[in-house]
Amino acid sequence: MKKVRDILEAKGFTVWSIGPEASVFDALKLMADKDVGALVVLEEGRLVGIVSERDYARKVVLQGRASPTTQVKAIMTVTVVCVEPEQNVNECMTLVTEKRTRHLPVLENGKLVGLISIGDLVKSIITEQQFIIEQLERYITG
Repeated sequence: MKKVRDILEAKGFTVWSIGPEASVFDALKLMADKDVGALVVLEEGRLVGIVSERDYARKVVLQGRASPTTQVKAIMTVTVVCVEPEQNVNECMTLVTEKRTRHLPVLENGKLVGLISIGDLVKSIITEQQFIIEQLERYITG
């Protein structure tokens, strides 16, 4: 069973972040520039939240706020579901399903070391299943 560490080693450990005082507009610009759907929110190097495109849609657009004048801290999710590098992919899939989240910051000894998405988890599961199928096909065909 693959672990979070395996996903990070394949995709990289880069985590894009923003501060809580930044504007939502700046957060959206950074997400667009980096082609990501969420940013971790760091204050003095400490994880204090996560802000996603979903937060923007629900807490800015639908509430009539303006992204240039709204701060990230006003819309970020503060109860962040995190995982550790040694957790397995199935545990993470259970978390994203139960907690209805799409991004999981990865903490090791309390330090942010990565970020995985539901897409990363699905890709990992599909890759592992394809490998198993290939092995079974080789076994059957001799």
